Amino acid sequence: MSSIKKLQTDVAIIGGGIVGSSAALALRRMGASVVLLERDLCGSRSSGVNFGGVRRQGRSLSQLPLTQRAHRIWGRLPELLGTDGEYVRSGHFKIARSEADMASLERYRAMSSDFDLGLELISATRLRQQCPWLGTRAVGGSLCAEDGQANPRLVSPAFALAAQRAGALVFERHKVDEVAHDGATFMVRSGNALEVQAPLLLNCAGAWAGAIAAQFGEKPPMFSRSPMMAVTEPVPHFMQWSLGVEGGGIYCRQVARGNLVMGGGTGITLDAERARAESDAIAVLARQAVELLPALRHAHIIRTWGGTEGYLPDREPVLGPSRTTPGLFHGFGFAGAGFQIGPAAGEVLAELARDGRSDTPIDAFAIERFDEEPVSPSLAASPT
Repeated sequence: MSSIKKLQTDVAIIGGGIVGSSAALALRRMGASVVLLERDLCGSRSSGVNFGGVRRQGRSLSQLPLTQRAHRIWGRLPELLGTDGEYVRSGHFKIARSEADMASLERYRAMSSDFDLGLELISATRLRQQCPWLGTRAVGGSLCAEDGQANPRLVSPAFALAAQRAGALVFERHKVDEVAHDGATFMVRSGNALEVQAPLLLNCAGAWAGAIAAQFGEKPPMFSRSPMMAVTEPVPHFMQWSLGVEGGGIYCRQVARGNLVMGGGTGITLDAERARAESDAIAVLARQAVELLPALRHAHIIRTWGGTEGYLPDREPVLGPSRTTPGLFHGFGFAGAGFQIGPAAGEVLAELARDGRSDTPIDAFAIERFDEEPVSPSLAASPT
């Protein structure tokens, strides 16, 4: 039996989703050595099975500096990754189904005015003229013309490939079994295959990041959900915008091939590794889709899927330094927002690792907001 492979590096990263992979790419561009461990294939979890919306509209005000930074990165994908990932600034339209919804959209436009999102409110009359394909429940809405959509199955793995081309060592199918800290160096072990030592550690393990944090005495109240997605057969192209609904519900977009990608509702979590769509939720999603887009009345759903995403009670991520362990930085719990925000979160983590600070405001995402009482970090390792 071969002995365990041991590596030393400047920064170790747990998790090869869009956050961890973009952090690896940013760190390599800064000149730091990086080893990234991913339990499956990079970008195959929530980063690769999400809806593919790339929107700023509707994000919380605390997230807007981060989402604006991400918007600039998305505009440079071919330069950064060598692919555009089917990213298009198609516009994102948030539908109002009542006057109360319109009032809510008006308030959001006023509150977010400092961030120059370019939000445009559209009345019912204009909407009927411009979008005859919308169902009658829509009474208006808000358009963010420069928001858009992309293919997560292309974009998320592309960040890991770009990091690898830049010199990062990326180990897929390396589930982390043990993490420890001796006061100066982190030790990250994957079975009997790999042991990585580094003075800095980025916890970007998605829905599994809470277990990593817990090994250092931090227990954010993280929980998992399995958002449900579906895609129709190709239909004649009729819709450019990516759509959402004020107050929540169905969201959908049409890709160049004509398929409608839809999301809404919650799937079934089978175990820690697997999730799938649920039949009753699919039926509800189909009814909502036809109500919103009557052109889908006779379209067939050809595939459904689910993923596992990490959430925190306030629907805000944890992004920043550990409160117990110097050199440990967290980036997790993006509650469905990680695809758009992920590239900026990765850059912020890289800046924290190099400089101990970032110019992008992240105080609202500190793990300390979940403090109940002081906790001492555990130096003992345990399985995750």
